[in-house]
Amino acid sequence: MENINYFNSNRNLAILLLIISSISISFGGLIMRNIHSADAWQITFYRSLAFTFSIALILSYKNRSSTLSTIKKVGYAGVMGGILLMGANLFFIQAFANTSIANTLFTLSLIPFITAVLAFIFLKEKLSLRTFTIMLVALFGILIMINEGIKTGDLFGNIMAIGCAFCFSSFTIVIRKFRNIDMIPTLLISGIIIAVVSFILNSGNLTIPSQDVLLCFLWGGLSGFVNSVFIYAARFLNASEVTFFMLLELSLGPFWVWLFLNETIALETLFGGIIVMSSVAVYSFIEIYISKITMRKNITLPT
Repeated sequence: MENINYFNSNRNLAILLLIISSISISFGGLIMRNIHSADAWQITFYRSLAFTFSIALILSYKNRSSTLSTIKKVGYAGVMGGILLMGANLFFIQAFANTSIANTLFTLSLIPFITAVLAFIFLKEKLSLRTFTIMLVALFGILIMINEGIKTGDLFGNIMAIGCAFCFSSFTIVIRKFRNIDMIPTLLISGIIIAVVSFILNSGNLTIPSQDVLLCFLWGGLSGFVNSVFIYAARFLNASEVTFFMLLELSLGPFWVWLFLNETIALETLFGGIIVMSSVAVYSFIEIYISKITMRKNITLPT
């Protein structure tokens, strides 16, 4: 019973941390709008530097003198996960550069469903009807938000968005499969690979204004925290559940741009975003409530 209570309490913590991290990383679009001179590859390079540094700090703080042995323990699974996350990031950049934001966001909103299918095939994880229904409602909210912007063209960009979705879903399956290992070094591997690739593709041209560098560093550091939370949460939530919270990030992004940059926000975006946020809130409340009830039932009274 102690093990069940331990799992449920950590599951509740994972849900709360995912909400906080999803809200945090939703400011990424706002940060991007304030970067004025750097191109996509320069942003990726500096962002990946800060990302890698933040992960190295987390690893060092968490493992102290055993940091190197922790990195070695991830083995081929860590390398595989790092390559998949690297692929997701690079596909993401090309998707935004070659298709509409609406197309990209729509494809990314399918990640929880793609992950659910892959998790069923490779991990034998089943999705409850309750969770699946809430996910569908949230997807409906995303569709309302971006309906006007979806286009059938831009084939290359759409393929890149699909590649991003499949890479990230596969990355989630890997860290869920090896959840008994500390998979945070996977993020370190990914950050290093992304930095090297973006440096090469940008031909070493790294000269950008200091303000842009600082914003890239802020974004990268924030991303390091968010991805570390994702790794932790994958130990206690099913693969499709842990990716479900990404929809909160996708729905909040336009609100920050409207709030801080005074950009016009469509009524559909507002309505759809409220649906997504309500879905995440309902899911979180139900899961935490069920966990609390379960823990109470497992408490044994002294005799």
